[in-house]
Amino acid sequence: MAVSPLKKGRLEPVPRMQPAMMMFSSKYWARRGLSLDSAMLDQQRVGAPASRRPSFGPIDEKSDRDTRVQEDESGKTTVVFALKNEVGCLVKALRLFQEKGVNLAHIESRRSKRRASEVEIYADCNCSKGEFRDLVQHLKLQLSISSLTSPENTLSEEEELDGVPWFPRKISELDQCAHRVLMYGTELDADHPGFKDTVYRQRRKYFVEVAMNYKFGLPIPRIEYTPEEVKTWGVVFRELTKLYPTHACREYLKNLPLLTKHCGYREDNIPQLEDVSNFLRERSGFMVRPVAGYLSPRDFLAGLAYRVFNCTQYVRHSTDPLYTPEPDTCHELLGHVPLLADPKFAQFSQEIGLASLGALDEDVQKLATCYFFTIEFGLCKQEGQLRAYGAGLLSSIGELKHALSDKASVKMFEPKTTCYQECLITTFQDVYFVSESFEEAKEQMREFAKTIQRPFSVYYNPYTQSVDLLKDTRSIENVVQDLRSDLTTVCDALAKMNKYLGI
Repeated sequence: MAVSPLKKGRLEPVPRMQPAMMMFSSKYWARRGLSLDSAMLDQQRVGAPASRRPSFGPIDEKSDRDTRVQEDESGKTTVVFALKNEVGCLVKALRLFQEKGVNLAHIESRRSKRRASEVEIYADCNCSKGEFRDLVQHLKLQLSISSLTSPENTLSEEEELDGVPWFPRKISELDQCAHRVLMYGTELDADHPGFKDTVYRQRRKYFVEVAMNYKFGLPIPRIEYTPEEVKTWGVVFRELTKLYPTHACREYLKNLPLLTKHCGYREDNIPQLEDVSNFLRERSGFMVRPVAGYLSPRDFLAGLAYRVFNCTQYVRHSTDPLYTPEPDTCHELLGHVPLLADPKFAQFSQEIGLASLGALDEDVQKLATCYFFTIEFGLCKQEGQLRAYGAGLLSSIGELKHALSDKASVKMFEPKTTCYQECLITTFQDVYFVSESFEEAKEQMREFAKTIQRPFSVYYNPYTQSVDLLKDTRSIENVVQDLRSDLTTVCDALAKMNKYLGI
């Protein structure tokens, strides 16, 4: 890959690849013979498949009189039967369950979609296959059952949804995602500034080992950066901070001084990821974890769903401090971290991640492109002026100046069209996308997420740091209970406020 040299006598580099581009460009990976999810090879799928909850599936209308029982190893069976909508019919059916010693784990009813005079009953039972067949015979003999069947697509708790790519269901499973690295930090291209530097390559191996040995829940190892690395960071820090007052959004400018105070953001010091992670957790619930190199878009976005940002720790080569062909710690700490401390921006980032879970490859690529033109290269309007909030801009002196100049082409962000925009990897972007606010961009992404083809919705549980699938009434009821509790708190606060104000 050709890289233009730094123009002599100038601190501003000519247009060249920005660090985030390689992570999300399908064209880039295609050049290396890698697909969107090439990291997800079968032999790399470690651990058990994600658990799935039962789903109230459609009834086969061609088999109204069939009696089919679905039973798993634990003795669970599922049945759907239709009754005439008469007083006492359900009571009689339940009495038979009791008489035959069949334990009901769950029961649902719904109006029949085929006959207005009927009601359909869905039941999860704990019993043996023989006990269940005995129950079925008595149901047929003693009740007016119009149909009796077992939904073919009812899945047990541990079964995988057909055609749905694996995704982490709890935060600890992000270890699997973070360790599926497409290209390690030691695999440098021939045009990389550090390609011929054996000392630099050896140093990169050290950072790979640190990241690959990290597990969720452990403290992030502290790095003793070399004087050369600190000097390189210092050049980047000094030149970028000159531009921030006139180029960065207000949320960025608000959080950068806090990072200086709490995490040691200074020209002569490279912040430690452990300190940064603790700071973010208190501010927005986000955290960072070390990563050894490039992840697929699917694995990277999955981390965002759990408010986890995969972060490199290595520093770009000292011979060219104002350029890096891949995301280094300067890009991560100066570009991403200040805005991840903003609650609204953090929510926006997480919703892109949640939308990617279980999505098809083409949908993940669309989400990754939207991520690229917002969180990496996005612009917003503040006080009538364009300001940068994208990390790729906020960590690149040359492109930060260019994006806010009259030479740049700027369009309004609209996910349905932005998702097809080409992500350039060897020059500045042809176009940048602007949003009125993070809130507006978040609402647009929510609407866009509805177009993604998934047989379920997802809900992030912050208490257990896990993702629930919303695809049946039970799972939805659980979320409603949480929301009801929150609404009760809000109503109580409003009542107290009204009383205090005398309203």
